[in-house]
Amino acid sequence: MKHPQTQQDLASAYRLCAMMNMDDLTYSHISSRASGEDAFYIAPFGMLFEEVTPESLLKVSFTGEILQGSEYQYNLTGYVLHGSLYQSRPDINSAFHLHTIAGVSVSALKNGLLPLSQWALHFYNRVAYHDYSSLLLDYASQTKQLIADLEQKNIMFLRNHGTLTCGKTIQEAFFYSYHLEQACKVQCKLSHIPHTDLIIPSPDVCAKAVEDLLSFESDLGQRDWIALTRKLNRLNVR
Repeated sequence: MKHPQTQQDLASAYRLCAMMNMDDLTYSHISSRASGEDAFYIAPFGMLFEEVTPESLLKVSFTGEILQGSEYQYNLTGYVLHGSLYQSRPDINSAFHLHTIAGVSVSALKNGLLPLSQWALHFYNRVAYHDYSSLLLDYASQTKQLIADLEQKNIMFLRNHGTLTCGKTIQEAFFYSYHLEQACKVQCKLSHIPHTDLIIPSPDVCAKAVEDLLSFESDLGQRDWIALTRKLNRLNVR
């Protein structure tokens, strides 16, 4: 049975994140909006990223009702986060919530992400921050503040917790996730260097760089996505 392209791409995104060591056992999650419905696709709580296939994905309503598929365990934190996001931001069609060592490390820094690399310049003045408030278990209070903190940005550090990257497409959200991870890794590598010894481009250069980097291709992330899916096919990863 051939599944819709959205489900195929979302399953590929899970497996690519696993291949790049951006997963965290069964604790983080990636989703995509179900076209034309008040619902989204997400992997069942309890699956490793490397195990996810198009047929294993759940369809979940914005209010957390399972519409299609079989759960291992009800994933309240995942459903609250993704459902609230899609309800409030119709421009977002995919969201990646990850807990990588580098991403969590930068999320715990008072100054957050610094423009120390070309990877980081993709996000210059385009990053939001949300203070830690334990597990996301409440639609009304916790997600209201999270959505307010995100504003109209697509990138957020959840303080002491992880990252949230969003896009118009799965490919765009993956593009942001990859570049953000690389930027965080570089910053962590430089953490022992005194701040006065770091070379940081001027604000004017940073502002020009982010515009150039994000307008370099018309369908952001598509070129890399095609190349990476070829790699999945070569590895015979479903």
